Amino acid sequence: MAALTDGQVRLVTEDGEVAAVLLSLLFADAGFEVLDAPGVSRVPPLGLLQSLPEAVRERALAWERHVREVETGLPGGPGVASPRAKYDPQARTLAQREETKAAELSAAGMPTSAVTVRRMRARYRREGVWGLVDHRATRPRSVLGRADERVVAALREVLEAGRERSSGTLGRLRVHTERLLAEQYGDGVVPLPSSATFNRLVHALADGRGLLDSARQRRWRSARPAPPFVPTTVMAPGELVMMDSTVLDAFVVLDDGVVERPELTIALDVATRTICAAVLCAKGTRSVDAAQMMAQMMVPAPMRPGWAEALAMERSVVPYERLMSMDARLEGAAARPVITPQTIVVDQGNVFVSSSFIAACESLGISVQPTPPGNGPAKGHVERTFSSINTLFVQHVAGYTGSHTGERGRDTEGEAVWTLAQLAEMFQEWIICGWQEREHDGLRHPMMPRCALSPNEMWAALVAVCGYVPVPLGREDYIELMPLKRQKINDYGIRIDYRTYDHKVLNPYRGEPSPAADGLWEIHYNPHFPAQVWVRLPKTDQPRGYGWEAVPWIHHTLVTAPFTDFTWQHLRRTVARRADRAQHEHDLALALRELLERAAAGHGSRREKVVAARARADATTNGGGAVWGILYGQQSEAEADAPGEDVFGASEDDEESLINDGALSVWPTEHTPPGGSPSGAAQEAGLPAPRRPQVTVYDPFEESLRW
Repeated sequence: MAALTDGQVRLVTEDGEVAAVLLSLLFADAGFEVLDAPGVSRVPPLGLLQSLPEAVRERALAWERHVREVETGLPGGPGVASPRAKYDPQARTLAQREETKAAELSAAGMPTSAVTVRRMRARYRREGVWGLVDHRATRPRSVLGRADERVVAALREVLEAGRERSSGTLGRLRVHTERLLAEQYGDGVVPLPSSATFNRLVHALADGRGLLDSARQRRWRSARPAPPFVPTTVMAPGELVMMDSTVLDAFVVLDDGVVERPELTIALDVATRTICAAVLCAKGTRSVDAAQMMAQMMVPAPMRPGWAEALAMERSVVPYERLMSMDARLEGAAARPVITPQTIVVDQGNVFVSSSFIAACESLGISVQPTPPGNGPAKGHVERTFSSINTLFVQHVAGYTGSHTGERGRDTEGEAVWTLAQLAEMFQEWIICGWQEREHDGLRHPMMPRCALSPNEMWAALVAVCGYVPVPLGREDYIELMPLKRQKINDYGIRIDYRTYDHKVLNPYRGEPSPAADGLWEIHYNPHFPAQVWVRLPKTDQPRGYGWEAVPWIHHTLVTAPFTDFTWQHLRRTVARRADRAQHEHDLALALRELLERAAAGHGSRREKVVAARARADATTNGGGAVWGILYGQQSEAEADAPGEDVFGASEDDEESLINDGALSVWPTEHTPPGGSPSGAAQEAGLPAPRRPQVTVYDPFEESLRW
């Protein structure tokens, strides 16, 4: 642009040609743009101005009025219609107005020169009101002050190294920082500030990052993924199920008067907040417990003797008749939803990342989603449910310990009166009457957002939209859920952890490779009942070309009392090997029998009593009636003969028969037609044949034929 006259603009091209263009056409052209023009902000940055101290903000706004008066003659604001004479642009030049404004401000007590007024005008044109701010107040202030950068770097390194360590005092941080500075720069080269200054420096570096929190909170911060975090929306039952274990805040009485805190494992459906399954066992939850819980979720919970009729599914809000037309197993079931999980969220515990648990999930078509290690909020729904269980159920149980030792009473162990089986029975009843029927603030119906629903009501609402598909499980499915080993079948049989399993059914396969690619045979076992294993062997009469054979432990007649793998591992550590493997196994079996007999008679050390009590509790509660009894749908004869009797008020003899009958459900049975004898395999293996239950809630064989 060379000249601007009379509404026209003279333009000169790069080669020297001159063209005249109307100014209105130039402005209307789509390609017109003013290059290198200062960006004037029309709207003042009110948010930034509000963050300033009041005195600084008022000074900037006052300068805006002065600059406007110098440039236009009008300072702005209401009530000003005409400029003052000394600031009239028609009568005085801009330089004169600047001189006048400088003299006026100096007379008002703010010494100012015309150069300062001119500089403020330029800043106002370039940045608006923000250019008139005294930017000494906007300088970023360092929380570290004038601290030595070497001290700051060393302190940061010490704080980061202490994330996984136990919590300590600020004095320990000072000692470690001083030691690190001495290693890097030499003794006394970099002095530390005073204790008060050092403590302020520590808080400035650590408070915002949680480096002075508890050890648990620090581990959670280091384990959580990088933000931003996106909430998960779940709209279907089983779409997302969270599974976790915790030590219950209550004591139970094991055998021989041993008092311990049991371990609770639950599976929570996020969409309905339903506790799909729960297992209460002595300390040491195994992967087989978690696998059994998945099967327990898919099987209706049977009504127990002594339960009120109001707990039945047909008396609840669940559409019982409609579901019965699709799944006959719901007849006589308790009011607990049957949910097939699609995705299970677990932590990094050994139970949930074991190969047997992963294999069980894969066999059922379930996806496993592990959370970051040590990150409880990643599965916050189930963690919050544990807290609710503690306040709604556990604190009302005799032997309640409190959440931590500071809340524990004087003689809490002496208050414990319930056995593990009794507490597990009460907890199963509470789930149905105390949890599933209780309104949950996190459950809202889309059409009634102000009305809180119970888990059963939410399941009834969602199942009408998402549908219900029953998943029947047979005997083979339960064996598939057990932990897996792949080994050879040798002349002496199968040896697992110094236990030898042998039977004549293995004769055709001794020393032979399996049809699998690795040549090893598939063996499943139950850690809560190691007296036998199951081997997958070829069978031409089976639809899949293979079948399961139960193979007993060769010393099962020597040790008749129940024991678990936990008991066996204890003996492995205490009994020294003095002979070959066969003799050592026999010595272990003798030591096991003596241990169980001493514990039953009330003798032995405290450790031996605890080991034996845990063995009997796990073998009877988890290996028998409480879990497998539900899955197989069997009841003991004691329950069938006295359906109205209170199991918690039974005598010792009745309770012993109840436990023994319930434990028989783990013995294998052949796939026989209805009315046949299910004890053929057990008799062939030399094992005691179980008594046939009089009441059968669910027969997996008939169910498999039906479906």
